[in-house]
Amino acid sequence: MTDTEAPRSGWHVAEEDLRAYARGELAAPLLWSADTHVGSCADCRAVLAAVSDPVALDAGWERLDAELDAPRPRFEERALARLGVAEHTARLLTATPVLRRSWLASVAFVLFAMVLVVRVVDAPALFLALAPLLPLAAVAVSYGPALDPTYEIAAVAPTHGFRLLMIRTVAALTASLGLNTLAALALPGYGLLSFAWLLPALALTAAGLALSARLGPLLGPGLVGGAWTLLMAVAATHPSDTPAAFTAAGQSVAAALAALATFLLHQARDRFDAKPY
Repeated sequence: MTDTEAPRSGWHVAEEDLRAYARGELAAPLLWSADTHVGSCADCRAVLAAVSDPVALDAGWERLDAELDAPRPRFEERALARLGVAEHTARLLTATPVLRRSWLASVAFVLFAMVLVVRVVDAPALFLALAPLLPLAAVAVSYGPALDPTYEIAAVAPTHGFRLLMIRTVAALTASLGLNTLAALALPGYGLLSFAWLLPALALTAAGLALSARLGPLLGPGLVGGAWTLLMAVAATHPSDTPAAFTAAGQSVAAALAALATFLLHQARDRFDAKPY
């Protein structure tokens, strides 16, 4: 210390420890004490600045700022990463709007009310008619500027538009089909009939996505959902034990339509690169 330097009162980090701190070589528990003390002591910060390499110090602060500003991954994102899903893919999956708790809670409530009504009035056709619409709606609200809060981020992401669509579709279908399956299990008295909604749901979803390539993410699925609703309304005017759409022939038609719509969607995949949605 020179004659012109005023003595520092109280406890301070030793200059040697400050040098080690600046080089990133100071070990715990001295590191913790120095980190806490330097943040509140102007004298030690001045000494640290004098003994530090300015370039290394700036780089260290930049790394610290980046670490503090980096978003904390959600539990779902960390779980997907542990299962081997790439970090950026896991982030895109967990950012899907229909995976939000509010959406899942709403769908669960609708399915609960639907199952309750079906059990009370003994009308499985009601469940079969409405269940395919939920996956279609889930996929429709998973992308596009109108309903996706992360649309701007997705639009500038260096990701193939069709791949992004498929990532969101898989997430939406997994959530909605899973909830639908739980609802179907709550109707054990109807046997396999309670799962007859699955092929129509896949057909509606594939058709909605295929049309969205030309008509947009809301109009395409909206037209498909409207056509299905009209078909079910017509079927309701001709009461029968099992609506035609859920017979063996109807299931075969649904499977064929799902395959055809999937083929057409794949053929139109390049339209999603422009990301007009």
